[in-house]
Amino acid sequence: MSYFVTGATGFIGRRLVQELLNNRQGDIFVLTRASSIPRMEVLLDGWGSDRVKLVVGDLAQPALGVDPAWVGDHRGTIRHFFHLAAMYDMTADERTNEVLNIDGTRHALELATDIDAGCFHQVSSVAASGEFHGRFTEAMFDEGQVLPSPYHRTKFESEKIVREESPIPWRVYRPAIVVGDSTTGEMDKIDGPYYFFALIKRIRDSVPGWVPLVGIDLGDTNVVPVDYVAQAMEHLAHLPGHDGQAFHLVNPEPQSVIGLVNSICRAAGSPQFATPVTRRTFSRLPKPLHPGTIATALLKLKPVVALLDQTTGRVGIPGEVLAHTAFHTVYDSRATQLALAASGIELPPLDDYIRTLWTYWEEQLDTSTADDRANRKALRGKYVVITGASSGIGLVTAHKVAQCGGIPVLVARGKEKLEETKRAIELRGGKALVYPCDLSDLDAIDALCKQLSDELPQVDFLVNNAGRSIRRSLKLSQDRFHDFERTMQLNYFGAIRLVMGLIPKMREHRFGHVVNISSIGVQTNPPRFSAYVASKAALDAWSNVVSSELVGEGISFTNIHMPLVRTPMIAPTKLYDKFPTISPAQAADRVIRGLVQRPFEINTMAGNVGEVAHTFMPRAAFRVLNLAYQVFPDSAAAKGASADAGKESEQAMLAKVFKGVHW
Repeated sequence: MSYFVTGATGFIGRRLVQELLNNRQGDIFVLTRASSIPRMEVLLDGWGSDRVKLVVGDLAQPALGVDPAWVGDHRGTIRHFFHLAAMYDMTADERTNEVLNIDGTRHALELATDIDAGCFHQVSSVAASGEFHGRFTEAMFDEGQVLPSPYHRTKFESEKIVREESPIPWRVYRPAIVVGDSTTGEMDKIDGPYYFFALIKRIRDSVPGWVPLVGIDLGDTNVVPVDYVAQAMEHLAHLPGHDGQAFHLVNPEPQSVIGLVNSICRAAGSPQFATPVTRRTFSRLPKPLHPGTIATALLKLKPVVALLDQTTGRVGIPGEVLAHTAFHTVYDSRATQLALAASGIELPPLDDYIRTLWTYWEEQLDTSTADDRANRKALRGKYVVITGASSGIGLVTAHKVAQCGGIPVLVARGKEKLEETKRAIELRGGKALVYPCDLSDLDAIDALCKQLSDELPQVDFLVNNAGRSIRRSLKLSQDRFHDFERTMQLNYFGAIRLVMGLIPKMREHRFGHVVNISSIGVQTNPPRFSAYVASKAALDAWSNVVSSELVGEGISFTNIHMPLVRTPMIAPTKLYDKFPTISPAQAADRVIRGLVQRPFEINTMAGNVGEVAHTFMPRAAFRVLNLAYQVFPDSAAAKGASADAGKESEQAMLAKVFKGVHW
């Protein structure tokens, strides 16, 4: 059987195509506008299958504007026609919603009818229920519900077109608020709860974590991850005997708005909201008198929405979104759950993947870096060589550089992961270059430098991020001298070989800036990190010396004494799971600061205190470090066996007092 998919470039559509490729046979025809072919070609490369074939058309044209010759050649061959192309934006104006949601559905149905498709699958939304109060089953549709916005109205009208006008069998899918992939966190735009992420980040970065915030119990909402939606749709579409039915792709248990926000806050490391007054407090009052109901009603008044656009809108939360945060409706999905029962497709609990969603947003969707005019001015059109760009700090730095109009030059061993990063950057309109290289191989570095010098018009910045960390006491290192050699090879020799190889290119333009990702350990000298700290200290010292030689030629250095970062590099040391760490995105923000402001060094308060202590109170400092040496055991990886848990209370105390230090 063959398939036809509209909206294949969209968030749900991309995953539906992948599900069809994974689980079904036959060609998959995807509608694309002529102007979107370059973007679609990037997706085709990602899907990696010649079964996906482009069909040029336009949602705004009758029968989608598809070439009649194509229609004649494929009439009767399309078993499933999936219509996903639509407007999924609460803030869009009425005309846009009309054209995409109503006219687009009618045109898609015209084409599906013309090619005699076996079944028309309409992706609607729970918004079709409007402001229905109470339980809304999958068999319900037109219940006289209020449709408060153009989005709600056009979702209702487009579903009505399918129900009343389709001459071929149909099925309707009503997802709740769709968030990112529960496994990867991937999301394509700011929508739904994502509007609150920027504000939560601001709170995290400016308010201590122990400060309680006061919130209002606005009611319930409903979110589902996109992978669940795509998997469920693919399975439900192929189940026999369900034509003429609607399916609710929702969480069967409503989620409170304040609970969702607090889940995001926990994932972000932000203070959480307390609700001293909840719905239970007013449980005996009529529902219209509940504070949450009153607040929701006020938020829908046009003057209030306009005021919110001038206030909360400035931190990325449109007034229209706040007005429709809570649902009056409880969505009954028992028919869907029954149909999925034997499939193994289950909705994961929100708390299992909320941190994954936050991490993806913070690393790839947060635009605060690009919103800064100074960042854009400093990085636009600049070539930024980033080592270790396949994960962690390097990966996030690459995305932030691209957001600012810079061209990240991605360097790491694994070409496949670098290509994935490049593809993600290009899908958002950026540009990136890939140069695989083993940075522990000095000959490979020389070849890389020659290639970069020959192929790039200039090298403006270099971020020395690739590194190796070893946490092992001297006692366990007596017969492992190679640990010191390997660490020095990558962290020191590899880094300076790369800098020295690119300096001639920088000299040509009389400009170049190198950012070295050093460590807070250089300032604090924590035990068990002799190999790692020594290699980073050597890179610091080398950079400090050559800075005086190169400053007259416009070449400068920044050493970032980075605190503990939650990256794959620290994963083997399990006790770090409970340590206060910064995220790769927070670390990347420091790298951007290093690129833009070009200070001599970037430190933390804890690092500076450690440096002062070693200078003025060395004996006391070593006593404290020896205490830490006794409290924190060698890891299981270092021992080659199971590690002892150590003294958890003392560990927690030291980790909090010396926040960011590697123990």
